[in-house]
Amino acid sequence: MIETRKLSATEQVVEILNRLTSSSNSLVIGRILGPLSEEIVRQALALVQTHHSRLNSRIVGDLDNLRFETGAKKIPLRVVDMQHPRKWQETVLEELNTKIESSEVLLRAVLVQGREQSENSASYLIVTINHAITDGRSIIQLYSEILTCCSKIASGEPVAPVPSLPALPPIDELLPPSTKGFRGNINKLSFVLRLLFKAMWYRPKSLSFEKTVPLELRRTGNVYRQLDTQVTQQLITRCFQERTTVQCALCAAMIFATARKIRAEQKTCVCCMNAVDLRRRLKAMIGNEHMAALACSIASYHTLGTNTSFWELAREVTQEVEVALRRGDIFNIVLMYRKMIDLTLTRPDLAPYTVGMSYVGRVNIPRVYGQFKLSEISTTAGQATFGGFLLGIVTTFEEKMFFNFSFSQPAISQKTAETLVDSFLSCLVDVATNLKDLPINNFVGSIALPNDL
Repeated sequence: MIETRKLSATEQVVEILNRLTSSSNSLVIGRILGPLSEEIVRQALALVQTHHSRLNSRIVGDLDNLRFETGAKKIPLRVVDMQHPRKWQETVLEELNTKIESSEVLLRAVLVQGREQSENSASYLIVTINHAITDGRSIIQLYSEILTCCSKIASGEPVAPVPSLPALPPIDELLPPSTKGFRGNINKLSFVLRLLFKAMWYRPKSLSFEKTVPLELRRTGNVYRQLDTQVTQQLITRCFQERTTVQCALCAAMIFATARKIRAEQKTCVCCMNAVDLRRRLKAMIGNEHMAALACSIASYHTLGTNTSFWELAREVTQEVEVALRRGDIFNIVLMYRKMIDLTLTRPDLAPYTVGMSYVGRVNIPRVYGQFKLSEISTTAGQATFGGFLLGIVTTFEEKMFFNFSFSQPAISQKTAETLVDSFLSCLVDVATNLKDLPINNFVGSIALPNDL
């Protein structure tokens, strides 16, 4: 049984945004080959709900007293007919913009399938979960667990009850000693002063709002793309050669694409939100099987000229992130997250960042689950509240990269988002296949995009 407890600051923010703009949904989307049926998925969901204590939680209380409480309903599953090839993407948009009824359940699923089921038929299983209880790594691990259960059920193999996995304590209790007491207060003060100084010094630009509407009328838009195997591997190799991370190279590419649109041919100051995994940086390393929101972000600030080179920028992003990690900024962000978001919500028509990037990394889960084969997997998240920037979430699976970019509509239109994402991908292809380091004013359109982008 789960003890009732108050939500931590980061968990509170997610639920507040869920109630405000339905924008705290975290999704994992997989394309599955094989005869996946509604009954099989329904049984698998019941098994994982038994295994994970947190999936038996619901969130109750008003905004000043949010708490987890035992008593969630069974995980709901709906089935959608694959009326046309893009039906799954339409369903993803529906899920991104449908509030999770947290007082009842924190996870739901949708199975998008054709009328005929065979070993070669393709279905899409979309799992939507309240971001307060998961991050990119744990939701992918949960997805693999669901498919493992599906495999056993389909083969008729007896599925023994799995011992319940205890829910983790609040993240505040997992932080290192440096975040506590007098020393912790000094660290938080230093962090706030640095943040204010950078914001005033750089005054980063963002995309202009194409249309402004109240928070409750905003919706999440999404752009899906993928990068073929050859270019993916070339890009990863170049990152290693240029002494930078894939995450920071992706940030650099999105900065290039966005900066050109904001202020082409001029000096531009930007701010990039870099997602960071907390699991291996806490007092005790926590495995991906434990469901919790153990991720946060670090803001990096950069000044771009017309001749700023791509790999120079990527290394600069990498260096800023590494310095912030050594200082322990991520822990201060966790502790002050509620106050930071409350402040941001007082200025709803200003973008908090120029761009945002989360690289989940290489997805290390099996491809084959008995009769079922996972051919694609990607994640995305609701982003209706904050306009003026795109949030990219990227996974690498079976040597290919899969991209989802979410954004707030109508502040950014679907056409603008797709144009920016295609410029971003063109930049990635350029830098992956070109041995020369490209300046910002020379990267877009130098080669044709692959057909499957």
